[in-house]
Amino acid sequence: MRFPDDFVFGGATAAYQCEGASKEDGKGRILWDGFLEREGRFSPDPACDFYHRYPEDLRLAQEYGINGIRVSIAWSRIFPAGSGAVEPRGVRFYHDLFAECRRRGVEPFVTLHHFDTPEDLQNDGGWLNPSNVDAFVEYARFCFEEYPEVRYWITINEPTSMSEQQYVSGTFPPGEKNNFGKAIAAEHAMNLAHARVVNAYEELGLPGEIGVVHALQTVYPYDPDKPGDVHAAALLDAFENRFYLDGTLAGEYSPETLALLGEICEANGQPMVEVSDDERAVLAKAASRLDFVGINYYFSKFEREYHGKSEVIHNGTGAKGSSVNRLQGIGEERLRPGIETTDWDWPIYPQGLYDQLMRLGTEYHARKVYITENGIGLKESLRPGETTIDDQKRIGYISEHLAEALRAIESGVDVRGYFAWSLMDMFSWTNGYNKRYGLFYVDFDTQERHPKASASWFRRVAQTKALS
Repeated sequence: MRFPDDFVFGGATAAYQCEGASKEDGKGRILWDGFLEREGRFSPDPACDFYHRYPEDLRLAQEYGINGIRVSIAWSRIFPAGSGAVEPRGVRFYHDLFAECRRRGVEPFVTLHHFDTPEDLQNDGGWLNPSNVDAFVEYARFCFEEYPEVRYWITINEPTSMSEQQYVSGTFPPGEKNNFGKAIAAEHAMNLAHARVVNAYEELGLPGEIGVVHALQTVYPYDPDKPGDVHAAALLDAFENRFYLDGTLAGEYSPETLALLGEICEANGQPMVEVSDDERAVLAKAASRLDFVGINYYFSKFEREYHGKSEVIHNGTGAKGSSVNRLQGIGEERLRPGIETTDWDWPIYPQGLYDQLMRLGTEYHARKVYITENGIGLKESLRPGETTIDDQKRIGYISEHLAEALRAIESGVDVRGYFAWSLMDMFSWTNGYNKRYGLFYVDFDTQERHPKASASWFRRVAQTKALS
């Protein structure tokens, strides 16, 4: 099997993880700045200094056959306070970035929000404040009109990760824990924010395409013969997948999805969000207009029945086997025997990508699908005298997942592209600099770039449109 001739072989980035320069040229603070300062573990500066070195990274992308790049606009580079005054130096930077993309033949897929809410808006309630949703819509409108050179827009990256880690696991700022009601309310608010932006894009009559990106980790019952495990998997799937897919692709929340989420809230003594008729109309209109959906897939989950209190231990350092995930009213994640994991305890299960792609195509009738993130984090370092990393583990991981993408294409799903996470090594939100995903190795002391073996392998796949 071969990939279609127009298939996008891309690399993915995110502004806060790659740009650095978090205090340069009038950029405003975001929710992460104070959070990371208080933790004192690591800094987002300099990351991989994409703000100054993007021409080099795009040159490498072109040289290694990468014809697409996911980038995000840092909201606070454009509106330092989230709304109000515009920072012209930030506006100019993204014009220059998109022009360099064009010069190098690398199509930019541009995300409006990638975990980087401006600090002032977060302090004023974040996504749970309707006026902040209004500010996001106005920011999006500004970008649509300011950057006609962009043909592919993404509204929000991984709303599930944003809400769950803000209000359940506590690993994202503001670091609250076990507040499922607030997490679901934030999920609904982001669905609405996404929908309003999609509808605004249509009203402007712009010629490009607009989509959304979801983290979709396929959920299976640990033991499919046990009804308790089957129900636990359904609960987690509703919380982490179905609520978003219903809201953005179907345009309405199914009664089953709402019932499962209501059960989670009841088990935790927390209120379930209410959805108005006007909000339902906004969601339905946007779903009818949505051009594509992106799937970020790294691993699957195996859920077991559990009736205790929530306990989440985040493996942020790569201490293999240290993570724990038990959620009150949902279930407990347990690894099935025989499944390999990364150092960060993420199960390596390529079939989960195929199953999720088939779900998007058959259950939600997605028009176009892009695999917008997929990759493996490894502990890597260059020894003195070395100039490359022989990352066969990454090659194997990506190859196995691309094979599942080909299988989904053969089964009728319209998969249009694959973006490796990440183009180059970057700063990681909860891992700092010890978890590397890039096709290109970055020496964070010197900012030198070194192509890994996976970059050369990826170029051959992109050139031949086939897996060897």
